[in-house]
Order: sequence, then C-alpha cells, then structure tokens
Amino acid sequence: MVAPGAWLGLLGGGQLGRMFCMAAQSMGYRVAVIDPGDHSPAGSVADRHLRADYLDPDALRDLAGLVAAATTEFENVPAAALEFLSRTARVSPSALSVAIAQDRIREKAFLQGCGIALAPFKVLASEDDATTAPPAVLPGIVKSARLGYDGKGQVRVSDQAGAVAAFQAMGGHPCVIEKRIALACEVSVIVARGGDGETAAWPVAENRHRNGILDMSIVPAHVPDTLRDRALATATFVAEQLDYEGVLCVEMFVSEAGELLVNEIAPRPHNSGHYTIDACVSSQFEQQVRVLAGLPLGSTRQNVPAVMVNLLGDVWFDGTDATAAREPDWRVVLRHRSAKLHLYGKAEARRGRKMGHVTCLAPTLDEALATALSIKRELRIPIDDR
Repeated sequence: MVAPGAWLGLLGGGQLGRMFCMAAQSMGYRVAVIDPGDHSPAGSVADRHLRADYLDPDALRDLAGLVAAATTEFENVPAAALEFLSRTARVSPSALSVAIAQDRIREKAFLQGCGIALAPFKVLASEDDATTAPPAVLPGIVKSARLGYDGKGQVRVSDQAGAVAAFQAMGGHPCVIEKRIALACEVSVIVARGGDGETAAWPVAENRHRNGILDMSIVPAHVPDTLRDRALATATFVAEQLDYEGVLCVEMFVSEAGELLVNEIAPRPHNSGHYTIDACVSSQFEQQVRVLAGLPLGSTRQNVPAVMVNLLGDVWFDGTDATAAREPDWRVVLRHRSAKLHLYGKAEARRGRKMGHVTCLAPTLDEALATALSIKRELRIPIDDR
C-alpha cells in the first residue's frame, strides 16, 4: 500500500489529470505531473509540474526518484515511459494495457480474440487492402490506428473508392475500416479493477455525441435491464481478460436490432464518467487513486440520477464574431441549484475544445434531463431532436 503523504506521478496534463490531482490531494497525496505544456490544467494544480516531453530521460529519472506510484491520464502516452517508471514504482495501468488500447488494430485483435462482439471491420495496411474492402464493411468509417479521439482521424466512406481516398488522406498509415451500424444508442461502462482482481463498475451511461465529440451523458441509461446487465458484464470481462489495473472505460454500440457491440476501450477515466464526481459515492478519479495506491475499491453506487453536459469552446463565442471569445455568464447555469459547474482552467477557448462540464442532478432522470436541456438552450448549445 502507498500511504497518504507519498508522492504519486502522472503522465499527462489535461483535464482528466487535473481531476485526478484534486482527488489525490483530497486523500492526502502529493502529485507530480510530467507534461510539456506551460499552463496545463493538471500542471496548474499539481504539487510539482515537470515541463518536459513524456520520454525526456531527465524528467523521467526525476519522477522515478520522487514517486511511489505512477499513472497516466491519456492512452497516447508512450508505453516506454510507463515501462521505465515500473522499474522503481508501482504503475497502473500497465504499459502493455496502454499499448493495446492506444493502437486500434491491436485493440480489435485483442477484443476479437476474447470472443467479444464487434462491428464488422477490416485492417487497411496498404492501398490494395482499401481497394478490396468487402461489402461487409461498406458503407463504413475509416479510422486511424493511432492518435484518434473525439472524431479526429475518422472518415466516413460509401464505397471502395472512398476507402482508398481516406487511406491516402491518412498518409498511407495503417488504419481500419468499420461497418457503419444503424444505432439505437451508444453506451459506456466504466469499471475499476484492483491489483487483487477486485472489480467495481458504475451504472451504464447513455452517450449522445455531436460532431464526433461527447455532448451529453445520461445516467442511468435508457436501456432494458437485460442489455444493462450485458453491458456491465462485458466491461468487467474486458478488464479481466486484459488483466487490467486501474479505471477502464468500455464504449459500446447498441444496434437497432438490439446487438451490443464494443466500439473501443480507454485505459483511463473517461468523459462519460465525469458525473461520478457529484452523483456517486466514489468518483472515477478517487477510484483511480485507490487502485494506484493499492487501497480497497470504493462504492460505485449512484446516489441520484444525473445528466452531464460537455462545455466546448463554442460556448465562449456568441456567433457574431468568430474571433472574439468572451467568458460565458455562468449565472445561467448556477441559477439551477442542482447544477454543478466544473471548469478546467484552460486559458484559451477554441471551438470544439473541451473547456468544462455541467452535471445536472435531480430526484428523477426526467428532471435532470430537463435541467440539462434548459442549460443547453441558455448557453446556445445545439439540442438534438431526441
């Protein structure tokens, strides 16, 4: 066990790292962050910020000499950095887990090998692969094997010619093409797994996206109990098969035919789990600290229905001047007394950039959703017809 008062290390300086730091500090730990940014969200609240590349040998040696345990806040951190730190410190998740999740081809091979249902797909390792893309994956979405997130590195295609063009647009690097599925909804399950194999999952979240970026998470999800149980079992099974230690998100499609298909996994806390800070006994970030420190897992019980709304940089622009950002009037959010505002301390607002979130709590899910939609209207965030 790593006792409170010790130093914990974090690779990555984004908002997930910021919330990890806050959770760790509330439990009595000190946190050192490696991140190259001068004003990163996590670096601004950490007890120490090492401004360096994730593979900088001096920074890694400094961190290794300071911390008793280390983790990451995003999957694209070099696995070699985690391997280096594991020589002297407890590291979760493992470098192997991160390496699988950060490469879409390896990830799909792993999931397929576990017998988990996926959308039909094909690996595109060459232009010839794209030219011969079978009907089973068309129309489809070509996705880069690495560094894709929030809809980036994805191209919708209708035929083989489109697949070839998308492959070329991605620089001829390996990617995959997935069949576009007629969706009833998208869901995710966040599960924590300790070093002793103990697991604890939060309720299933229903996720709505806009332009490839998460717009809202509704928890508990509007899904039948049988599908909810399958989603929870699937996420737990993935964590067990991966021999995972830490907090893991498993994103899934629910087809119109009722199929449950795993889309991807994220070896870290997830945007769709931010509601856990306000709505659950233990947040996903507290749980990340517990696993990292070798402590027992906390309860994942949800105390109250919740709807989380992402706040993108678009909210900072009024639409009349695309270049002039201004701070929103947060009174329109906070006049809803059960709304919880979280801002990430990012100095510059940009369209599509995650700047914060609002979690709406209520005795019923319908009330929470009504509050969330009211806030979206007041902040001029587009609302789907659903």
